[in-house]
Amino acid sequence: MNTFEVIEICAGAGGQALGLEKAGFEHALAVELDSNACKTLEENRPSWKIAQGDVADEEVWRPADHQGVSLLAGGVPCPPFSIAGKQLGANDERDLFAWAVEQVAVVQPQALLLENVRGLSMPRFAGYRQHVLDRLAQLGYVADWRLLQASDYGVPQLRPRFILVALKTEDAPYFHWPEPQGAPPTVGDTLVELMAERGWRGAQAWAERANKVAPTIVGGSKKHGGADLGPTRAKRAWAELGVDALGVADESPSSEAPLDFRPKLTCEMVARIQGWSDEYAWHFTGRKTSRYRQIGNAFPPPVAHAVGEAIMRALKREGTPRELNSTEHDPVYKVLRSANDYVSPERLMKDAGIQDAAELERRLSLLSRDFDVDVRIIGNKTGYKLGNFRAFVGQDDHDRHDLFLKHRARIS
Repeated sequence: MNTFEVIEICAGAGGQALGLEKAGFEHALAVELDSNACKTLEENRPSWKIAQGDVADEEVWRPADHQGVSLLAGGVPCPPFSIAGKQLGANDERDLFAWAVEQVAVVQPQALLLENVRGLSMPRFAGYRQHVLDRLAQLGYVADWRLLQASDYGVPQLRPRFILVALKTEDAPYFHWPEPQGAPPTVGDTLVELMAERGWRGAQAWAERANKVAPTIVGGSKKHGGADLGPTRAKRAWAELGVDALGVADESPSSEAPLDFRPKLTCEMVARIQGWSDEYAWHFTGRKTSRYRQIGNAFPPPVAHAVGEAIMRALKREGTPRELNSTEHDPVYKVLRSANDYVSPERLMKDAGIQDAAELERRLSLLSRDFDVDVRIIGNKTGYKLGNFRAFVGQDDHDRHDLFLKHRARIS
């Protein structure tokens, strides 16, 4: 039988890893920066090869040593694209998305899977997304993005993830995004057993009140304080579910807790909401705050399982092939990229199908946050020309190296 191996970068504590394993992939290597997450991976899968350190450092691992692997996968850092952050994109030293895409040229996997936050799907990053699609097409891959809701795959949580899947041209027609699997369990249904394990008599009544899915679990970063369940709006949503979101508990409520007690969640409870369960069994190492961050920053295993199975079917060329349709994310980028010289605003608007000059300026402003856009005025005419992509893709002289070393202790 064929073996389908995966190289996983920015593996975290193993959410994606476990899901891909369930889908039939075998880990040839998992690379992760955080030492506690590496210990969690090692404890759960002692046979796996784990490399700890900066994924872009060839002293940690060499992509060229893994040419032809079935799948290159990863959950690269989210802060460059997060709605809650500054959305610096290509200018954020934590951005490894473009670098990961560039490794396709080196590793030449059969398939690529990268997941990130919903912010990457927004208009702010249309040019970035278009660059990724075009670069993968140059390398002989057909790529597609999709915003998937974790709650569609049995996870009791509102957790949208923006996912990129790319396959070689011959396999791509067999890839179909996984279909939703029905309504997820509620927070109460998911946690009632854990809430009652120390004899709390109010557990069943609490579970009946917690009759919705959870807001998105926020893992946070090392830049901030201890574990809690998110910003103010998330805390309000947790309060409606009968949960005290100001921190994480060491243990479930005791038999002495009042019937109307509003409990905090334990790390084990948070893991259940993130998709770990008896079916997806996993143990987390480290102190409470570290465990919480490992859990909260993970890709829910059931979602990774569903996407992994879809990729596996495509690699085996199972099912009915589909007609491939190209998706355009940024027509302004495409016009500029295909031009050999400066392009006038009039031509840009015509070729990109834009009717409003203000809309053109807005799109150029967004594009210029991730790319150098040169503006030249000749006489009374203005012209635009697309320059370099600012993202780190492996350059030895990129600012990313110094910034990464400066902020390494706070990167998570």
